[in-house]
Amino acid sequence: MKCRSFRQQEQVEVGLQNLQDMCVISKFQPKSCRVDETMVREIAGDDVTFAPCTSMANRQTPQGSGARRSYKMLWVVLGRRLTYATYCKHALHWSIQAFSVFFLCSYGFSSSFFYPIGQWRCCSLIADGRSLNSVSDRGGGFKASMGAGHSTPLSNAKPQDTVEYLIGEFVGEKSFPLSSDFWDKLLELPLFLEWPHHLVREACEIFAQNIYHTRHLAKILIHLVRCLQESMSTSVPDGPSVVHIKAANAACLSSIFLKYLIENSKGDNFEELCLSLDEGEAALENFQGDQNTANFVMHGVLSFMAMSDISSHTYLLHHELLNFMLVAMSTQLCYAPSPGPDDVHPFLDAAMGQETSLVGVVVRKLLLNYITRHHFPLHGRSYSIVSGGSQLGVLQKVGSAAANFVLLPFSFFVSSSGRDSRSPLAENSLLVLLILIHYRKCIMVDESIPDKSEDDATMDSLLKDTSFFSENPYCKALENARDIEFDRMDIEGNAHSGTLVRLPFASLFDTLGIHLADESSVLLLYSLVHGNSDFLEYVLVRTDLDTLLMPILATLYDASRSTSNHIYMLLIILLILSQDSSFNASIHKLILPSIPWYQERLLHNTSLGSLMVIILIRTVKYNLSKMRDVYLHTNCLATLANMAPHVHRLSAYASQRLVSLFDMLSRKYTKLAELRNDKILVNKANSVDGGNITEDASTELHIYTDFLRIVLEIINAILTYALPRNPEVVYAIMHRQEVFQPFKNHPRFNELLENIYTVLDFFNSRMDSQRMDGGLSVEKVLQVIIINCRSWRGEGMKMFNQLRFTYEQENHPEEFFIPYVWKLVLSHSGFSFSPSSINLFPVDIPIEEQEATTVEDTVKDQTGELNV
Repeated sequence: MKCRSFRQQEQVEVGLQNLQDMCVISKFQPKSCRVDETMVREIAGDDVTFAPCTSMANRQTPQGSGARRSYKMLWVVLGRRLTYATYCKHALHWSIQAFSVFFLCSYGFSSSFFYPIGQWRCCSLIADGRSLNSVSDRGGGFKASMGAGHSTPLSNAKPQDTVEYLIGEFVGEKSFPLSSDFWDKLLELPLFLEWPHHLVREACEIFAQNIYHTRHLAKILIHLVRCLQESMSTSVPDGPSVVHIKAANAACLSSIFLKYLIENSKGDNFEELCLSLDEGEAALENFQGDQNTANFVMHGVLSFMAMSDISSHTYLLHHELLNFMLVAMSTQLCYAPSPGPDDVHPFLDAAMGQETSLVGVVVRKLLLNYITRHHFPLHGRSYSIVSGGSQLGVLQKVGSAAANFVLLPFSFFVSSSGRDSRSPLAENSLLVLLILIHYRKCIMVDESIPDKSEDDATMDSLLKDTSFFSENPYCKALENARDIEFDRMDIEGNAHSGTLVRLPFASLFDTLGIHLADESSVLLLYSLVHGNSDFLEYVLVRTDLDTLLMPILATLYDASRSTSNHIYMLLIILLILSQDSSFNASIHKLILPSIPWYQERLLHNTSLGSLMVIILIRTVKYNLSKMRDVYLHTNCLATLANMAPHVHRLSAYASQRLVSLFDMLSRKYTKLAELRNDKILVNKANSVDGGNITEDASTELHIYTDFLRIVLEIINAILTYALPRNPEVVYAIMHRQEVFQPFKNHPRFNELLENIYTVLDFFNSRMDSQRMDGGLSVEKVLQVIIINCRSWRGEGMKMFNQLRFTYEQENHPEEFFIPYVWKLVLSHSGFSFSPSSINLFPVDIPIEEQEATTVEDTVKDQTGELNV
C-alpha cells in the first residue's frame, strides 16, 4: 500500500482492525506523512486492514490573524480500533473520537498545553505482556539483554537512543563510569512505558548478576543527588525542567532495582547493593570516591525534600522521592522485630546520622506535607513503568514521575471536576515520618559475642542485657516541636536546647481530627500526645475536644472494622488524655445535639463525657465476646476510673450501661469460679493432677476479680466525689441493686460495697417516706432522688484514695511499633514487598511464591548454586 499525502486543510481517518490489546502511537508531520505499514504489520500481525483515506477538505477551519492552518496528526490505536486526534495549532481545537486516550505527545505543541520538556520524537508501544520479538531489532541492545525490545522508534531515531536500549545497557554487563554521557541519555528519556511484569523481573535479575562489576545502583543514586542539587539551584518559572525529569527518572529506576535487591538479598548485610564504587572510579565534582554512598544519597534526598517547595512542577518529584525513601528503608522488613546490633540498614542509619538542623527541617516539612495535603496537579494520574498491578514484590506498580510530567497536560482536558480527598504525597510523607521516628539503632555495650549455641529466647535476653539504643534524632525533633503561635518556654525566658521545630498546632489538630479514621494518623496522634508535652497541653486546653474525640469514639463504636492495633492506639490516646483532670471535667460540659452514627438508640443532647463512657463500656463488652484481650479491658477500665471523680450529670443511658457492666463482669466471674471449683472436684475424684488447668482457671478468675474491683471503684468514686451532680447514677444503682448482693461479703469487694449500700440505705429510706399506696412512677422516683441529692452530705462514707492510672510504654516498645508501622506502609501506601522476604512479622506467603521458592531451593541443592 502506498502512503498517501494530505494537505493542511484535510483530515484523515484510518481504521485498523484486529489489533490485540496494545497501543501504537505514531506522530505525523504536517504536509507530508508516511504511514509505516510494514512496522504496524510486524507488531499487529498480517491480518491488519487499512481503511481508505477520507477527505475532509470541506470542513470549516478557524481563521486567525496571520494564522496558518497547520495541523499535526496523531495516530492512536486503542484496543481493537484505530482512531485519530488532531490538533489545530492556532485554534486550540481538539477532536478526539475515543475519550479513553490517555497519552498524546507531539513535537511542537503549544507550551500553554504541554510543558517544554524537550522535543521528543517517539513512537511507543504499550502492551499487556506480548513479547514483540519482531521489532526487537528496532529496540537496540535491549534484545540482547532481555530478549525483546518494547518500543518501535521512528525511522529517524537511533536505536541506541531508545529507552529500552539504554535500560538494557544499564542492567547489562558493561560498566559506565560516573562521568559518561550515558547517564544523561538514560535519565532524559521519558519513561511512559508499561512493561510486562516478567520482563521487569528479568531485567532485575540481570541487573543483580552484573551489579558487582558495574556498580550501577550506586552510580544512578549519585546522579540522582547530582540532579537534585542542580534543581535546587535552578529556578523554573514555566514548568518542570529537564533536571527535574532526570531526577524523577533516577528516583523511579533506582527504586525498582533497589527494591528487588533488598527483597532477594541472601545475606544479613545487604552486600548485594554494592553501594561502594571501584577504587579507580573517577569522582564527580560533588562526590568523592571514598565517600559513603548511602550517607551522600540520604543527605541529598532529605535536603531536597526539606528545602524545596512543593509546586505543580515539583509535586511529582517529591512523590517519587518519598517512594524511594520507603524502598530504601524497607531493609527493616528483612529482620526480626527485636533490633539487634548486627542489623544493617544502610539508608536508615545514614538518615540517623544527618546533622540536627537538617533533621529538624525534615520533620517539619513532612508534617507540613501532611497538614497541607497537596493534591496531584490538574488531577494527573501516575502510570507505572511496571504493569500487572495485582502482582507482588517488584512487579507491583512503582509510579513514574517522568510519565506524569508528560501525561499532565492531557489530563487537564479529560479529568472531572472536584478534588480527590486523598493525598498520596501527604500519606507517604506521614509514613516516612513514622518510620523515621520509630527506628531504633541497637548498639552493643559488651563487644564479646554471646554463645551462638544458646536458643533464640536466651540470645534475645543476652542481647537486651548487653546493648542499648542510640538516641533517635527524628523522634527527639518531634518531641521538641513547638507551636508556631505560642511557646511557653519563650515566655518564661528560657532558652531552647538544640534545633527548635515550629509547627502550626491549630492546623495539625484540625488535620488529625479529619483523618483519624486512618491508622497512620492515629499513630501520629499517639506519638504527639505521648512524646510532646506541648502538643498534649495544647489539645487539653482546646474547647472543641469533639474534633478529636468524635472520630475516635466513632471508630471504637465500629470496632469490628478495625484492627486490634488500631483499637489499642485509640484507647491509649484516651487513657493519656484522661490523666488530666481538666480534660475529664471539660468533656462533660460539651453537649452534643445528636450522634448520628450511634444506632442502638437515639442520643439527643448527650454530653461528650457521657458518650465516652457509653463507648468505652461498649468496647469492653465487644472485647469480652470477640477479642478477649486483657490488655484492652485494662485500658478501657483505667480510662473510666480516671474519669469517675469528675463525672458531671452522667446521662441515664450511660448510668445504666455502667451498672450493667458490673452485672456482665459479675456473671463472667461467677462462671469462672464455678468452672474452677468443678475442675478441682473432678481432679480430686479421679486422682488426676490437673494443676495446669486449675492454675489457668485461677489466673483468669483473678483477672476478672481485678476487673470487678475496678468497676466498683469507678462507681464508688462517682458516689464519693460527685454524687450530688449525678442523680441518674443513683437511680441506676437503686434500680439494679440486686446485682451487688452476691458480693456483699466478698473479701475483695466488701469495703467498696459498704459505701454503695450506705448510699442505697439513704435513698431507700427517703423513697419509703414518699411511697404511697399506688407506688412511685419513674419520674417521681427521679424527682425524689434529685431533691435528696441536694441534702446529701456523705455521712458514713469511707474515703478511699482516688484510683488513678497513667500510661507508660513497656520495655522495648520498638518490638511493637516497628512492625506496626511497616504493616501500615504495606496496607496504605501501595508499596508491596515479597512475602517470603519478610521476617519482621508473620505473613501469609502466596502458593505461587512458595512453589517458586521450593524449585529454587531444589536447584540449589542439586547444583550448589542458583542457575538463572
